[in-house]
Amino acid sequence: SDIIEYQGLFKGLLLTAIISLNLAYLNLLPIPALDGGHLLFLIIEKIQGKPVDEKLAESIANIFFYLLILFMFYIIFNDIVALITNKI
Repeated sequence: SDIIEYQGLFKGLLLTAIISLNLAYLNLLPIPALDGGHLLFLIIEKIQGKPVDEKLAESIANIFFYLLILFMFYIIFNDIVALITNKI
């Protein structure tokens, strides 16, 4: 709301559009926990001509999901440290 108040409605809508596009790009990364991972499995299935083994796909998705959670904890930890040390 601050950007709309100080720079106008158009700048606020532009910021919202940029954030939405960035989220869409990140969601299409070929990480199995995201939509891009599902697309990757569909592409592999189309190339092979048969479905990817369900057990293997589930194992890969679980591993990448845990890596994604660890990455989020790392980012949160860095943000907390930056707040404590007044770097933000």
